[in-house]
Amino acid sequence: MNWELLFKAFEKIGSRYIGVALIAFLLFYIILRKQWLYKKIQQRFPKTKDYLRELSYSLSTIFIFSLIVVILNSPSIGPHTTRYKEMDGMGWGYYYAAFPLMFIMHDLYFYIMHRIMHHPSVFKYVHLVHHQSTNPSPWAAYAFHPLEAIIEQGIVVIFYFTIPIHITHLALFFLFSIIYNVYGHLGYELYPKGFNKTLIGRWINTSVNHNQHHQYFKGNYGLYTLIWDRLFGTIRKDYDQQFEEVKNRTITNKAVY
Repeated sequence: MNWELLFKAFEKIGSRYIGVALIAFLLFYIILRKQWLYKKIQQRFPKTKDYLRELSYSLSTIFIFSLIVVILNSPSIGPHTTRYKEMDGMGWGYYYAAFPLMFIMHDLYFYIMHRIMHHPSVFKYVHLVHHQSTNPSPWAAYAFHPLEAIIEQGIVVIFYFTIPIHITHLALFFLFSIIYNVYGHLGYELYPKGFNKTLIGRWINTSVNHNQHHQYFKGNYGLYTLIWDRLFGTIRKDYDQQFEEVKNRTITNKAVY
């Protein structure tokens, strides 16, 4: 076991999660809690025990993610992956083109494995932990059962054995990923009113969309986009209605703490 690499991986993955989730939590759940409560998708806040559960499972997830990175970079496996270090090998054109490719691959992978994890024979053993957050907070971003954490990290294995991956690709891509993941579990909608019905917005996943998934357990399985939900008919019929309801609220709306 390369303990030094494990520690570095845990530090990098953990710092991304803690940094992004903490900023979001402090802003929306502490500093502007009362002023912006009327904007909250579900008009209540999780309990302290919910935050602690989400954080503890997320730390477990970070360890598992880190362990898989160590395994993929071990002497017996590393040489057989598509990972590269020197930029002159693939060039800058491919370097930038790889990001939208990774985006599409991850978005499709997530949708497929998410649908599978919602099968009744799998759900309670793998995905139920994440759905204990029926009113998710930013800390829920990585709150997975260990088995789900392994499945989630499967996209990294796919990257390592399908497309050339520079050493900085994963760091930058998963920085974007955790930011969007925290937004999805934020409990607040950041996109503007009417965004869900714009030419681009109707294909983009939103915090309202994913919040519905946590609240009702069915429908809205996408990660970054709604392409697969719309293509396969799994987007909730009340999605647009709830998006508009949330964005039409005013500060005079009553809410429950």
